[in-house]
Amino acid sequence: ERLVGTIRREFLDQTLFWNERDLEEKLGEFQDYYNAHRVHQALNLRTPDETAGKGPPTLAELSKSAWLPHCQGLFQTPIAA
Repeated sequence: ERLVGTIRREFLDQTLFWNERDLEEKLGEFQDYYNAHRVHQALNLRTPDETAGKGPPTLAELSKSAWLPHCQGLFQTPIAA
């Protein structure tokens, strides 16, 4: 139930889609963002992918960073430039 609420609040309430296929594509983008880029408080500010051992976090020097857009610019995460 918590995940459904997160998807609704953070994504569906902000996103337009034309049909089922468009919705599936956009949900796939959100799934990638949610698992690989969005930190979770319950995971000590780590991503689910980091917790599952799918790769260490990449440390970025903030003075040399850029923003990586996700879900057609709805979300952005910092990356090393």
